[in-house]
Amino acid sequence: MSQPREPNPVKLIASIFSPKEYLIQEVINELSLRYGPVDWKSPPMFFDRTRYYEREMGWPLHRRFVSFERLISPEDLVKIKLETNDLENHYLQERNRLVNIDPGYIALERLVLATGKNYVHRIYLGKGIYADLTLVFKRGSYRPLEWTYRDYADSEMIQMFNEVRQQYTEQLKELKEVDRG
Repeated sequence: MSQPREPNPVKLIASIFSPKEYLIQEVINELSLRYGPVDWKSPPMFFDRTRYYEREMGWPLHRRFVSFERLISPEDLVKIKLETNDLENHYLQERNRLVNIDPGYIALERLVLATGKNYVHRIYLGKGIYADLTLVFKRGSYRPLEWTYRDYADSEMIQMFNEVRQQYTEQLKELKEVDRG
């Protein structure tokens, strides 16, 4: 019989995109007030693998990824997704979003995103939020799955997530050393 035990804390990440590039830094500042200091920020990039959001948000869409220094419990993802939805609502213009925030987390085994949309591979977490298993870590790298969004499956993006995972691995080692000390 397996014995339940608490999982390791995980590394909170977020994708932020907007047609207004200056709003991205504003949102990053808001997120850091809620979730602690940002310890990694991707270079500026375009959200250009799909035009799904063009009608609502306009074009082109600017994007950044961030990770946060403070580790979280995986179960916090529901609360965080609801809070980021509220923050998106703060930036509505004529009922259209000016910013999209997709929180998720990096664990040693996987990268998970939070979503309000159900699908065959998504697991319901509560309060209308699902966990989207986006990448799995296998043979030394994150690997996409058949349903992984194209931008997350991109080799350059995976390399960035691998670097964040390495930083996270160091944080876990430090936590274990503190526990032993």
